[in-house]
Amino acid sequence: MDQTQKLTAAAEQLFDRHGYMATGIDKLTEAAGMSSRTLYKHAGSKAQLMARVLTERDRRFMARIEVQSVDALFAALEDWVRIEGNRGCLFLRTRAETGGDTPEISEAVTAHKIVFTQRIGRIVAMDLGREDQALSDQILILFEGASHAAVYRGTEAVTAARVAAATLVESAKP
Repeated sequence: MDQTQKLTAAAEQLFDRHGYMATGIDKLTEAAGMSSRTLYKHAGSKAQLMARVLTERDRRFMARIEVQSVDALFAALEDWVRIEGNRGCLFLRTRAETGGDTPEISEAVTAHKIVFTQRIGRIVAMDLGREDQALSDQILILFEGASHAAVYRGTEAVTAARVAAATLVESAKP
C-alpha cells in the first residue's frame, strides 16, 4: 500500500467515525503516520482528501450493489451495514456538514448520487422487466432512509425496508 492509499484509508476511518469538520489535520497525520507536510503533498488539501475518500467509498459501495434485483439490493445494504458500520451515508453526512459549499466534496457527492440513482433505476427495470421511475424513486428513498435509520436500529431497519421494497415491487408487477 503506497502513502496515498494509506492516507486515504486512514482518512476514511476518521471522517466516517468523527465527521469531516471534527477531523483535524493533526488526527489525520497521526493516523496515517506522516507529517503534515507529507500529508499535504499526497492530499493537496483536506477537501481534496475528503473527495478522494468519497471516490474510494463510491468504488467499494457501487461494487457491493452490483446486483440484479431489488431484494438483492437491500441484502447488499444489510451486508454493508454489518461490515462497514451503521453510521449512515458518508456522502450525505459530509454534504450536510459542508453545506454544499466545498466544490471538491460537492462534486464527489453529486457524482455518486447520480450514478447511484441510475443504478437503482436499472435494478428496478431488471426486476420488473421495464422501467418505472416512480418505483425507482420509492426504492431510492427506502434505501437512503434505511441506511440512516440503521444508525439507531442496526440491520433491523434495512430488513424492514427490504420487506417494504418487496411489497412495492410486487404491487408494480402486472
